[in-house]
Amino acid sequence: MQFINLKAQYERIKDKLDAEMIKTISEGTYIMGKRILDLEARLAEYVGRKYCVTCSNGTDALTMPLMAYGIGEGDAVFVPSFTFFASAEVISLQKATPVFVDVDETYNMDVESLKNAIKAVVAEGKLKPKAIIAVDLFGQPARFDLICEVAKEYNLIVIEDGAQGFGGTLNGKKACSFGDVSTTSFFPAKPLGCYGDGGAIFTDDEELAIKLRSIRVHGSNPKDKYDNVTIGLNARLDTIQTPVLNCKLDIFDDELIKRQWAADLYNEKLKGLVETPVVAENATSSWAQYTIRLDSAEKRAKVMAGMKELGIPTMIYYPTPMHEQTAFKVNPCVNCGCEKSELYSKTVMSLPMHPYLTEEEINEVVEAFKKSL
Repeated sequence: MQFINLKAQYERIKDKLDAEMIKTISEGTYIMGKRILDLEARLAEYVGRKYCVTCSNGTDALTMPLMAYGIGEGDAVFVPSFTFFASAEVISLQKATPVFVDVDETYNMDVESLKNAIKAVVAEGKLKPKAIIAVDLFGQPARFDLICEVAKEYNLIVIEDGAQGFGGTLNGKKACSFGDVSTTSFFPAKPLGCYGDGGAIFTDDEELAIKLRSIRVHGSNPKDKYDNVTIGLNARLDTIQTPVLNCKLDIFDDELIKRQWAADLYNEKLKGLVETPVVAENATSSWAQYTIRLDSAEKRAKVMAGMKELGIPTMIYYPTPMHEQTAFKVNPCVNCGCEKSELYSKTVMSLPMHPYLTEEEINEVVEAFKKSL
């Protein structure tokens, strides 16, 4: 059984994708060009933003806004401890300081923990609170309605890390439409993935979009590519990825329906056996992962080993919270208490999740879980 079945997805779009790939290659424009601009317009329209700037990967998508806003040494950026390393890594790369906050039962940033962390940094007086990076973990947008209120009170920039959230919604608005700027990743395993690395940044701020386009190409001047106006990156999305993303966008909404069907079936069959995912009433998830929670690390290890013996793949996202990572122990960072992040890292596990799961396969996963439990 596949944890994520990209082969089944390819078979669905194969004829159109193969033809579009050949057409793209034959055009001879392999970096940027009209296809990239058309894709950016389509992505911006889909999420409900004015501007989209594609880039080389999800990590660069987070790095570029930090560069554009001039975030650096002496600045505090608030980020959840329970997330992928890149969400915090980009802060340190800019010589700013990540301040780790806890998460709630949805696995997203806990607003009360955020408030406490900001107050603690202000009281300490060593760092200047500058920005919040809130992550849409496992497919569900963070509570941006509340996070943005906190940000407004303290005059903080809000960056939505929607690497896993693309396709989810909050209060009827799509993921990647929240905050001052939002980002996503097109890594193949993401809800909308390409065939390699890729990412995108979304904003309604025209001036910021212009800066991001400059940073994407070595800080170039749009009127003179050999007059570099700032320090930038080489962070362009390869044109060969445009037919992949376009073909996947064609079926994306249908895939979201199928992911929700799979999640609902899991919820029904696992009810009473284990802690199933919590989705807020005003939100929907794109189900980048289907993550359950057990009572202890020992029980999780036993269940995962048993399921492996029965041929069912499982994963842990994430086994070590950010504030316990070796990289951040070497460079001590402010930690305002992340007890749930520590607990979840010891007890969560993810089951196979993709749009091409069958009821028979879900039954097989659930039976293996029950036997292993």
